[in-house]
Amino acid sequence: MSRTTGRLEGRIAIVSGGATGAGGAASLLFAHEGARVAVVDINGDAGEEVVTRIRAAGGVAELFIADVSKRAAVDAAVASIVARFGRIDVLFNHAGSIVVKPFADTTDDDYDWLMNVNVKSMFMMTRAVLPHMLAAGGGSIVCTASISSVAATPLEVLYCTTKGACAMFARAIAVEYRDRGIRCNAVCPGFIDTPHGRREISALANYGFDASEAALSLQQGRLCAPEEVARAALFLASDDASFVNGAHLFVDNCFTAA
Repeated sequence: MSRTTGRLEGRIAIVSGGATGAGGAASLLFAHEGARVAVVDINGDAGEEVVTRIRAAGGVAELFIADVSKRAAVDAAVASIVARFGRIDVLFNHAGSIVVKPFADTTDDDYDWLMNVNVKSMFMMTRAVLPHMLAAGGGSIVCTASISSVAATPLEVLYCTTKGACAMFARAIAVEYRDRGIRCNAVCPGFIDTPHGRREISALANYGFDASEAALSLQQGRLCAPEEVARAALFLASDDASFVNGAHLFVDNCFTAA
């Protein structure tokens, strides 16, 4: 895997949730584009696998195992990344999960867990990274929101709530820190062909909601490839998007446009 454009050449990039799915694809792509990648994930085995692939292709990567819904774990991971690489230029806040069930059956524990994984993790990672970006004079943050930030789906009220928060978080960070050299944007994928995405489709089907590929073909043509999300995140992270700030980039093949 030889580099071609090097759009992140020399940058230090964190990818939270960077071991699998679209996060894993982003870790590989960012390294391919010249970044030294800090893969932050709770899944150590998958994290080691993606780091091994990056190194085998001549890239530089380290795994930092952390539950990013926990403040102590986030702060320790960011401190270790700075100690290893010296600075942070790019943060891709991708870690997240989902709860699929009827709203009336959604518990307080469901709410606390998913808000912590999807929203609080983004809040804490950004808060930990920002001082280092500001000290360096700038940086780029990309947050994973979703089509669910604007398009509601039955059985996913809690998930939609968290992703709406992620989308506005990215926009608000952009507005507050624009004049200090920080760009922050959100990538908003549709249904993705990952194990996580397949579990979501299966869970919806278990409740009688048709989210099959045939049904989705009417709304977004096909399932999105994880690499397509990674390429959108790369654009937002790189200087190609130097005047893109506070934006929501939908990677959904017209799902939210139709």
